[in-house]
Amino acid sequence: MSNNSVIIPRTKKPEWLRVKLPVGKKYTELRGIVEKYKLNTICTSGSCPNMGECWGEGTATFMILGNICTRSCGFCGVKTGKPESVEWDEPEKIARSINLMNIKHAVITSVDRDDLKDGGSIIWAETIEAIRRANPNTTLETLIPDFRGIKRNIDRVIEVTPEIISHNIETVRRLTREVRIQAKYDRSLEVLKYIKESGQRRTKSGIMLGLGETENEVIESLQDLKNADVDIVTIGQYLQPSKKHLPVHDFIKPEQFNKYKKIGLELGFKYVESGALVRSSYRAHKHLV
Repeated sequence: MSNNSVIIPRTKKPEWLRVKLPVGKKYTELRGIVEKYKLNTICTSGSCPNMGECWGEGTATFMILGNICTRSCGFCGVKTGKPESVEWDEPEKIARSINLMNIKHAVITSVDRDDLKDGGSIIWAETIEAIRRANPNTTLETLIPDFRGIKRNIDRVIEVTPEIISHNIETVRRLTREVRIQAKYDRSLEVLKYIKESGQRRTKSGIMLGLGETENEVIESLQDLKNADVDIVTIGQYLQPSKKHLPVHDFIKPEQFNKYKKIGLELGFKYVESGALVRSSYRAHKHLV
């Protein structure tokens, strides 16, 4: 990494990665609803460190199209294999969950479904439409896969006009083949650029740090995202989901995250969320303005 980063044994997380237990009336209320109705949120299944804060502000993230991915990214804890059949009633289930939880801003994401001709884009569009019918005051962010760059599949999401469309490049160009085995760095940039050129008001992407990237590579990626006319960037610390996944190369100091935020804002991004515990949907509701 840069001179401002520090390499720490993987068994010892630094002080700034300690997570406070989620508390508060709103969190307790939503946790009860999730457990009672067996709702599927990434917040709980992914043990997100920001769950208490986000839920307290009326934001939650939901994953559609199952929990088995057709890709095998080295950083991701989602199971890889042959996905189950599409549940065509899933859009209504998600819409109902958002209504029960009284969510003000919902983030929708999914596994990659390269097994499907449409990449899952039909369910994506139907989910957004179902949410709007049941929750007309709820705003939406869609964290989409690259759909293998197939424009018709991307168009289906664009056409239902979520407030924000997000797609993560995840890492720097040099590490993409290792970190995102079946993905392509330039294809992700092309997807983001295409979405913006299609008239989308807000686009967003995210990068993980701590995989062995250099400061110059991070800055280059930020510039690449800006060249793709991306509006919002999140920068967070990579944490190894299991021993089978890529190891953490280094833990990035808070001051380095602050430096990247400053650089991002100087490049012209509207929002830059940069910190060890930042995840894709962190403070997502604030990115609407």
